[in-house]
Amino acid sequence: MSWRKEQRRAERGYHHGNLKEALLQAALGLIAEKGAAGFTFADAARMAGVSAAAPYRHFRDRDELLSSIAQRGFEQFEARLTAAWDDGRPDTVTAFERVGKAYLAFAREEPAFYNAMFESGLPVDANPALQAASERAFNIIRAAAERLAALAPPGTPRPPAMMMALHIWSMAHGVASLFSRGDAARRKLPMSPDELLEAEVLIYLRGLGFPTDRRPPPRGPEPPPVPPEASSGSGGPPGGAPGGPWGKPK
Repeated sequence: MSWRKEQRRAERGYHHGNLKEALLQAALGLIAEKGAAGFTFADAARMAGVSAAAPYRHFRDRDELLSSIAQRGFEQFEARLTAAWDDGRPDTVTAFERVGKAYLAFAREEPAFYNAMFESGLPVDANPALQAASERAFNIIRAAAERLAALAPPGTPRPPAMMMALHIWSMAHGVASLFSRGDAARRKLPMSPDELLEAEVLIYLRGLGFPTDRRPPPRGPEPPPVPPEASSGSGGPPGGAPGGPWGKPK
């Protein structure tokens, strides 16, 4: 009887053409509950309400299902980082801080995607589509690092932009993994994860000698007022400046 019930559910899934999406959503729910390593292909089928054989119509195995979830996660991750970077507006450091906050927000708000992307043990380079999605997301951080590198004063030694991107990615990923997740094992902090990451990046950039003060430069002293006698004369411009493009007419 239970097999027939599952079969009817599977037929409804095939009829509506939504079995693949149902399996992806089922797997996301299982990852959120148990982690990427905590469920089987059959568990995903059961959660989706289909027979154990039904998932093979869309996925070769559990790893391919996980790869599809990770790829979708990287695509959403890229969109968030791109929006946060906003081509470096209004200034490079402010925009980069937004990227860091977007990184932490994604880890906090999409823990199942984040787990599949970074903690599933999938060999990213074995799946071209997954690798491409991962690279596109990382390229946002790399582009921001290149813009940061351009802020270095002339003659200031600095690591290559690619290495800077890896350094800053490591900082963001470390804060996200240790402090920005919603699990019970998260360590307590006297500050928010966003504030911690911002402080880390600023210390890193200042250690490299990069300017990080976004305040406008102080204005110089106001010029002294022009004495009245200097502005008086025989019809010439104020301050005794020559009149006309060629000087004071004779």
